[in-house]
Amino acid sequence: MNANTNTISIDGRLYDTVTGLPLTEHEQATRHHSSSHSHSDTPAAHLHSRPQRSSTLYRRATKRPVGGRRAITHNKPHTHTTTTNTHHQVKRFAPHPVGAVTPANTKRIMDIGPVAHPHVVKAHAKSLQKAQPQKHIPAPSIKEQAIKNAIDKTERKPPLKKRWLPQQKLVGVLSAVVALVLFGAYLTYLNMPNLSVRVAAVQAGIDASYPSYNPDGYSLSGPVTYSDGRVALNYDANGGPQHYTITQSSSDWNNDAVLDNYVTPRAGANYIPYSERGLVIYTYENNAAWVNGGILYTIEGDAPLSSEQIRRIATSLL
Repeated sequence: MNANTNTISIDGRLYDTVTGLPLTEHEQATRHHSSSHSHSDTPAAHLHSRPQRSSTLYRRATKRPVGGRRAITHNKPHTHTTTTNTHHQVKRFAPHPVGAVTPANTKRIMDIGPVAHPHVVKAHAKSLQKAQPQKHIPAPSIKEQAIKNAIDKTERKPPLKKRWLPQQKLVGVLSAVVALVLFGAYLTYLNMPNLSVRVAAVQAGIDASYPSYNPDGYSLSGPVTYSDGRVALNYDANGGPQHYTITQSSSDWNNDAVLDNYVTPRAGANYIPYSERGLVIYTYENNAAWVNGGILYTIEGDAPLSSEQIRRIATSLL
């Protein structure tokens, strides 16, 4: 293969290494002629028998080329000049012409001067405080100062009694009085029926009592009525006209006398006796009668009371 002519010989015929086509006789003669002029007959071994001399530029011995220096021009301050073409007859001019340019060195006057930010001032003060040398205080002095501060705080603290203001005392007393009055009124409201029965019993001259049980839907109606040896409590239904009356009167009857003198004349044989906690209670048509401790108890009315409710009323009067 010939490197300079870019041809290769295969079986005695030349081919172009770029195109791969066979060369004609004219192209072979032309390339052979050019290769004979470009190559020398010097063998390769003779060329590389000794090292060649470097052709690189030696910078240590050669000075750096100096180009033309560029002249530095200083900017001169530009001054504005005001030239006015005046008429030859104008003889007088104003001392301060309008639109005159002020000199460059004139100081600018500000209405409000610069003010440092509060955070910056605080930071500078802290830095100055840290920069100042701190005085060394001996330990005994520090201890004495701490004891003095503690004593001063203790002396300034007023007594517990003096800390209460007169107004606070007055408010506390009034609150306590109001609470007691309200509590007493509530207790009085709850015990009002019992108190009324006690007063009526004293006026009637018998040991009457107030029942602690009332059937649901019924409440004491009106004042407690009394007469000589007799006390009556009237109960009305909350949502209807039904009512019943509990009467307590002094008597020397026993159970048989109650049956013969009170129950039989009113109910005949239509009664039912109940024994409850030592009492013999005779019930008839939602009514009842019994005796205990020299007092005759009766329940009369049109209220549909059950036998259980009647027995609970009787036992709550014990």
